[in-house]
Amino acid sequence: MEEKKGEIYHEKQKLQFCLLHALNNLYQEKNVFTKTDLNTIANELIHEDPVKKSQNNWIPIFKPHHNSLTGNYDINVLISALESKGKKVVWHDRRNPASSINFNDGNSNKLMGFVINVTLKRFGGLWRSRHWVAVRKVDGVWYNLDSDFKCPYEFKDLDELKEFLDYIIGGGGEVLLVMNETD
Repeated sequence: MEEKKGEIYHEKQKLQFCLLHALNNLYQEKNVFTKTDLNTIANELIHEDPVKKSQNNWIPIFKPHHNSLTGNYDINVLISALESKGKKVVWHDRRNPASSINFNDGNSNKLMGFVINVTLKRFGGLWRSRHWVAVRKVDGVWYNLDSDFKCPYEFKDLDELKEFLDYIIGGGGEVLLVMNETD
């Protein structure tokens, strides 16, 4: 396993904006999504849900789908953001191994990549939080674009990627397939 810098776009972690970084890393471009975009999506989700809309938000920083200051966006924001760009999110059934995923759907390039969500333990295990990570194929090579990494991690082959995804699944993480819509 070797790390690669090259021409791969890779945003680094700031506060709890890992979903923002994961989305931009997935698209391989700066500012495909901004903090303002994700905050707007999160606020729109509140207005679409009558239960969340009627809840008393007595602490304006902590909102149902994110934290106004640090990010920490939830799955609803992820799905809405990707759907706004014509993508479809498919939750991988954790009962199945990564080998059940169709990594190469002919020449259609239907699978754009993955967004995974893992539990992180920080400060000696005293703080537990969730972390979003993008995995994407660029120029025929799969990369782990984790914003906590110094640089993108290049998987040596598809088997190594499958082992990694199986490890994520086995550890309680979630694997989401990001599909290019082909209608």
